[in-house]
Amino acid sequence: MLPSADDMHLDIERHALDNGLQIVLQPDTTLPLVAVNLWYHVGSKNEQPSTTGLAHLFEHMLFQGSANVGVNDHFRLVQQAGGTANGSTWFDRTNYYETLPAHFLDLALWLESDRMGFLLPALDLEKLENQRSVVMNERRQRVDNQPYGRALERLNEILYSDHHPYHWPVIGYMDDIAGATLDDVRVFFSTYYPPNNAVLTLAGDFEPQRALERIDHFFGSISTGDPIPPIAEPRKEGPSTQREVMEDAVELSRLYLATVVPPFGDQDWYKADLLTTALSAGKTSPLYRDLVYTRQIATDVSAFVLPTELAATFLVVATAKPGVDVQELEKVIDDHLAETAISGPTAQDLDRAQNKVITALSDQFQKLDDRADLLSMFTTYFDDPKRVFSEAEIYSQIDGEDLANFAQRHLNQDDRVALTVVPKQRS
Repeated sequence: MLPSADDMHLDIERHALDNGLQIVLQPDTTLPLVAVNLWYHVGSKNEQPSTTGLAHLFEHMLFQGSANVGVNDHFRLVQQAGGTANGSTWFDRTNYYETLPAHFLDLALWLESDRMGFLLPALDLEKLENQRSVVMNERRQRVDNQPYGRALERLNEILYSDHHPYHWPVIGYMDDIAGATLDDVRVFFSTYYPPNNAVLTLAGDFEPQRALERIDHFFGSISTGDPIPPIAEPRKEGPSTQREVMEDAVELSRLYLATVVPPFGDQDWYKADLLTTALSAGKTSPLYRDLVYTRQIATDVSAFVLPTELAATFLVVATAKPGVDVQELEKVIDDHLAETAISGPTAQDLDRAQNKVITALSDQFQKLDDRADLLSMFTTYFDDPKRVFSEAEIYSQIDGEDLANFAQRHLNQDDRVALTVVPKQRS
């Protein structure tokens, strides 16, 4: 069981600046380090169908310098201090983070505040073109020229309607990346990167009152932005079983079975997460044991649910062994799902899954940078950083009947996408 904040002797403070910046402070003097974690509540879901990729492009642009920081100096200055820095983009958020020796806290706060408040004066066409090329090459390497690289992208295109915020990929489409203008980038930044759309978390060796004073010093003068435009309520996806076969430069056929389930934070999402762990996590799990070891019809199999904010994708993926018909894989997986809908997982599989999930949560919370990220996440999505301590309790209270009921309601064959990636025919 993940201990509570009191059990771990962790103080978690909430504050907010007048400009709307949300602040979470979690002092921990165990090591002379501090993790600085900044979440902006903007991701690819905030884009439009014709301007995809802007959120991810911005992740790159924010390391290209601001009014008082030169190109790539963000990384250089942090590394010279003995620290690490990076950022990432997701459907629902973009985050930036540094972990440094504690006495360099001011450096991290200055770097983050300078690009939050003073990026636009340093933004020019040369930087945009430079990072546009980087992102386009990244797409080629990770998606277009990667075996099975287009599969998850295509799944979302089928699962979610054209104007649903999860229809397009986080990295964006090549034509949209190529077509992004300097005005597009400026408007996107002005709209989604003000302090009132951000959560700043500090975890580590600092004195809270002084840290709050330094945060106010660096961020307090940044102007509040306009209210963040709401996401249009996505149209509810109806039952729409669809099958598609896609050729790719691969050696083995791979099956993707996907369905839309309730979003991260919903009780059913936790059931979905626990069920995917019970079904496929580890070599003793029923799907892996049956498909890979016993029947020897797959080289691998996995199941997972994405932690997304508007809806979530429940996914089972299996790669067929040479000569095995993918329909055989699908039938065996369906038999497992049907059995789960009747009786749920075995007590042993359920116990194993709960232990895995809770252990992973605990391990993640022990690492300073991951802890800061979790606190930012729960503040951004649920306005409650301490909610992290109730996660283990939610998982531990789910029983086999709950998982059976979830499977009955959500994992029927009448409401899913079956995508098969097959080797491209050689001419």
